[in-house]
Amino acid sequence: MAQITTRNALNLQTAPGHQVLAKAGKKLLRPGGRRATEQLFQWANFQAEDSVLELAASFGHSAIALGKNYGVNVVGVERNTDSVSIAQNNIEAANIADQVKIIQGDITQLDAVSGTYDFVLAEAILTMQSAATKAQILAGIHNRLKPGGKFLSHELLVRGDDTKAVRRSLSSAIRVNASPLTEDEWRTAFETAGLEVKYQHIGVMGLLNLDQLLRDEGWLGTLKIGWNTLTQPQLRQRILSMRKVFHDYQDQLGYIVLCAQRSGDLS
Repeated sequence: MAQITTRNALNLQTAPGHQVLAKAGKKLLRPGGRRATEQLFQWANFQAEDSVLELAASFGHSAIALGKNYGVNVVGVERNTDSVSIAQNNIEAANIADQVKIIQGDITQLDAVSGTYDFVLAEAILTMQSAATKAQILAGIHNRLKPGGKFLSHELLVRGDDTKAVRRSLSSAIRVNASPLTEDEWRTAFETAGLEVKYQHIGVMGLLNLDQLLRDEGWLGTLKIGWNTLTQPQLRQRILSMRKVFHDYQDQLGYIVLCAQRSGDLS
């Protein structure tokens, strides 16, 4: 849930949507926002010293929050070496290095990550992958879970008769080859990887809706995003383009959160 920045100047015309939103000041970059993530954590019912593997951990902010709020031990996997370095500094500053660490790695190669975990957490990660890469990552998640371990997933949902048109418009707006799945397709992808869905919930994709912005970012954060959008023309153009697609397809786009367990393991 961290804000994403880079050391290089961001090309707002071509940058992926999540980087554009982060440039505007948005910190929670999940389709269902804070409430959807909290639903996942309620299902998880974390116990002190449980182990969590977080995929695409960015600057480590969500891993740090997990460690502090739930007493769990977190390993985050992050591909970008600059982000890993920043995350390590953030962990040291938070005085939680005994519980949280971020390692450099590729989420498509999870067999290279040592150990097994009580939970694997991935939010807004699988949506941006091809069908083959989704399957590869899900297989890796299965292998990194302990017997009885659970996968906590928060992703974009598509529905309706013309899902191809929705995917095309979404990909064009966010400059990423986004491939959200239907409810049935998400469940099938999980089950094919040996992950049995125990709980799920779907809801409105309100990433740029005012009510969700206020819940996720607070008044000050929302005002900052609004000011940056108003005063930076290129930023405004990209954000309004994304918002239009989200609005035009508000009935076809949503979020889905799922809690799945390794098939065949005891509940």
